[in-house]
Amino acid sequence: MKSTNEIISNLKKHQSSTPSKWRENAEWRIANKSWLRYSQHIAMMMLDKMEELKMNQKQLSELMGCSQQYISKVLKGQENLSLETLSKIERCLKIQILSLNHSA
Repeated sequence: MKSTNEIISNLKKHQSSTPSKWRENAEWRIANKSWLRYSQHIAMMMLDKMEELKMNQKQLSELMGCSQQYISKVLKGQENLSLETLSKIERCLKIQILSLNHSA
């Protein structure tokens, strides 16, 4: 069995030279929790519909007029989506994301 010093020495060999951003990332997720929840819900709606339509990210990106990389970011549920983007998603996937209640 290795000694504590040997274990620490071995861990230090594999330590990254750049500091971890874990704390900053965790703080960001906590600060943005409310809209992230919506973004993740939208991503799940999109993935379900894309699966139903047998559509991949590249096909959706072409329909929406954006890059496949952007679609990938959206589908990770961490994009703060604009109304314009939400509208494009609704149109291209034929789903309703936003629901507006108008009182007369």
